[in-house]
Amino acid sequence: MARAIEHIEKDIAALEEKISKIAQELQAAYTSYLNSLAQVMRQQVILASYYLCTQGYPSLFLQLSLSQRQKLQQMIRKASQKAAEKLISLTNTEQMQVDDSEQRDILINYLQQVQAHSNQQEEELEAEEPESESLESEELEPESPEAESTEVEEPESEGIRYEKIPFPLNLLSLKTYSPDTSNPVELLKWQQQIEARILANLKHISSEVNNLLKNADILPSKLPQPILEAAAIASATSGEMMPGPPNILNLVVEMDKDEESEESSLTQIMAVNLRLGEIEFADSQLSSLRKQIRLILGRLHKLGREYQHKQREHSIAEAEAAWRASWYED
Repeated sequence: MARAIEHIEKDIAALEEKISKIAQELQAAYTSYLNSLAQVMRQQVILASYYLCTQGYPSLFLQLSLSQRQKLQQMIRKASQKAAEKLISLTNTEQMQVDDSEQRDILINYLQQVQAHSNQQEEELEAEEPESESLESEELEPESPEAESTEVEEPESEGIRYEKIPFPLNLLSLKTYSPDTSNPVELLKWQQQIEARILANLKHISSEVNNLLKNADILPSKLPQPILEAAAIASATSGEMMPGPPNILNLVVEMDKDEESEESSLTQIMAVNLRLGEIEFADSQLSSLRKQIRLILGRLHKLGREYQHKQREHSIAEAEAAWRASWYED
């Protein structure tokens, strides 16, 4: 039995070495992806702002003086540059500490939008490889009912379900960004934290640019922020590409004419709403980098299942040895 345990431990060590190599690939892939995403995101912020100022609210933009227009444009550029720098730094473990309020915002925002993003990935992959997906999905189904009870059912991408990890266990400790790269669970936890931070950053820059446009009297100043956030969540969870220009939220709201009047009017509102799926769709290189990440995650999941199997086998072998060691006849 001791030899069996030793043999299993060698198998686990070999798996951990393979997982560590995949961790290096995954971290390198995210570095390339985030650098590309930062650049494309800046472009999309400027394009969305341009659309709102020239086609959404042209008359209000024209009411600004030349200096006011230049100041607005400069502030939008600075905000997008700052957001780009934050995206690039997401893989830097020393710069990823967050406070409790940001931690909650990241978690809530991630859970609300991951369904829509996953749906879009599934549709793209079904169009590319309609036959191979069903075979892969059978291979990576959960092995135990316990795992299913704590997982969120998400569509598959490249035969993997990297969203199918217990969210409370993996996202509650968002302040920890130094995973054990030989442990697939910790590595997947790190990966989900990166994805959560990406979505939170896109939400933040959208809100910041909208506030700049409100302060410049282009967007309605009386428009409550909760309305914009609720509409953004609704569009994100729809799982569909929104009609009209990308990264623009278009909605009709009922607004009071004044405080004393009970009358209200329907007003069409447009605002910046950066969506990860639309940003990736706008750039072929970024889409290719996302696909590379999904492929690496697929390999990681296969090794992860084997790793969990070996860990259980090791526990059983140890338990059997412990039983024999403590057993004696009366």
